[in-house]
Amino acid sequence: MTALSSRSAAMRLASLATAINVLVASGFSIAGLVSPASILPIGYAPTDASFIFAMYAAARSIPLAAVALVAIYKQSEAALLILGILAGFIQLLDAGVGLLQHDPGKAVGPLVIATFQFFAVYRLNNYAGSGTN
Repeated sequence: MTALSSRSAAMRLASLATAINVLVASGFSIAGLVSPASILPIGYAPTDASFIFAMYAAARSIPLAAVALVAIYKQSEAALLILGILAGFIQLLDAGVGLLQHDPGKAVGPLVIATFQFFAVYRLNNYAGSGTN
């Protein structure tokens, strides 16, 4: 495999990981706005407070998704590295929330996405930092 195709493959992987990451996060925040019961632990009823928290989640995830998708479209390695790291850390924090809720699905899912994200950013950083074209 040539250096160009490796760098290109790393960019595609980072783009894919970041797109999945930010779209999943945005999807959950939108679901929280449309159907708050769908993101609450079983047995909890939606309240005004849960709707407000869903708005806060949407306020961070939707702009992040928009900017990340623009960076992917423009094929900006530098922006993708920064946004990918940010999105990965957000998923790690989301996994922590899942652990606090004692919900394995809400912990494992974000942890898998964060791992995939950090692997993709690591690969991209290796090629971006090497100066290989």
